[in-house]
Parts: sequence; structure tokens; C-alpha cells
Amino acid sequence: QVRLVESGGGLVQPGGSLRLSCAASGFSFSNYGMGWYRQAPGKQREWVAGISSGGVPNYLDSVKGRFTISRDNTKNTMYLQMNDLKPEDTAVYYCNMRYNWGRGTQVTVSS
Repeated sequence: QVRLVESGGGLVQPGGSLRLSCAASGFSFSNYGMGWYRQAPGKQREWVAGISSGGVPNYLDSVKGRFTISRDNTKNTMYLQMNDLKPEDTAVYYCNMRYNWGRGTQVTVSS
């Protein structure tokens, strides 16, 4: 059974940083591409970043240069380092692998 558990969210001031983690289990982690999505209040869920099984990253234009996605196949964990956070980054952030989702972690950027 696939399980994805996000952690690392919280309240941070504009310009601050957070690192999200997604602990994965129930599948062969190193064989699958993974992704981060987010959903702000009143908005549709949007893709933020993805990383291939080989470690190649891709980003939403609005987070390029600020967010870094990575993975540690020895720990079955994916990360999202978020720097220079802006109020518009406020959302629930979800880990994704194909049709599987975690429960999300709240990120709030506010002064």
C-alpha cells in the first residue's frame, strides 16, 4: 500500500525558508518520478515541482530560483527546499506519486 507523509510546513515570514519532506513507503521509491503540488484557499490544486526517477527536476515558473526539489533514494524521501517565500506561496502542499497523494502540510507565509 502506497503511503506518502508530508512534514515540515509551518508559519514563516516573507523572505523566510522552509524545507518540506515527503516520506514514502509501499512502493519501489527509486523507480518513480515524484512531485509536489499545492492548493491555496479557493483555488485549484497546482503542480509546483517534479523530480524524475533519475533526479531531473522541473519547476513551476513562479518558483524557479526559489524552490529546490530533491530526493534521497536511500531514505525513500523527497524534499522541497523553499527559500525567499512570498505570501502567494501560502497553501497546503501535497506530495504526489502517480495517482497517490499525501494528506498535505500547511505552509503559511505572513508577517
